[in-house]
Amino acid sequence: MDLELQGRIVLITGGSVGIGLGVAEAFLSEKAKVVICARDAARIDSVVADLKAKYKTQDVWGIPCDVSKLKDIEAVVAFMKNTVGGINILINNAGTGSEETNMDAPDEKWYYYWDLHVMAAIRLCRLCVPLMKKTPGEGVIINTASMCAMQPLYYEPIYNVTKAALNMYTKCLADELIKDNIRVMAVSPGLVLTPDWYKTAGILSEKEGITVEQYFNKIATAMTPIGRYASVEEIAQTYLFFASSKASYCLGTNFHIDAGATKVIN
Repeated sequence: MDLELQGRIVLITGGSVGIGLGVAEAFLSEKAKVVICARDAARIDSVVADLKAKYKTQDVWGIPCDVSKLKDIEAVVAFMKNTVGGINILINNAGTGSEETNMDAPDEKWYYYWDLHVMAAIRLCRLCVPLMKKTPGEGVIINTASMCAMQPLYYEPIYNVTKAALNMYTKCLADELIKDNIRVMAVSPGLVLTPDWYKTAGILSEKEGITVEQYFNKIATAMTPIGRYASVEEIAQTYLFFASSKASYCLGTNFHIDAGATKVIN
């Protein structure tokens, strides 16, 4: 199936690792032009060099950016305009788990994750949309939410709350932008084998006195009918479809890709 993504200009936040990197690779395999941003400048340089070699293309760029900071976002949008020449597709993917209790989490931690998961998307959309309108072709914005926005994990209330807010922002923005030929939606992954999950599994498995593999099997069996975690590559294909012309009737929705881990129908 031709997804008609060749030559489309894609910006992916949190694009140097995990789901973001998997999505970047998926778009490059379709011959899109890809910009990734993340906080670690050295890692970005290394990843971009690897991607150029792997996909035999110069149409991939990297720029350091802490999306919780407005000035960094402004620099990324300027880069898209002045160096890349526009933007068709924005993937708001940067984020991470939090781990706290409601009673012990200080205001500063709430504000940080609010900036990382919610304000980053709001600011990027506000600044990218004018450029997206000037770039030929349909515009698409996909926000990476989480199954935790609907079915919270007990140990990260801040993550749960901020991802739920991101879903509502997605719905509001979708209604506002469709008149400009820009589709907005969210994707909510479930259990995915990312470095973040390996870090979490390493900590929690040690506390339980089991191996990391045993921890993964325990969680996957308990949470999913399919009994396993997703690969990053499986998740990335979802982003490709929703960013393509084949999904032209999809907007304002939150698509769960979680192997049935969410125990309700939405």
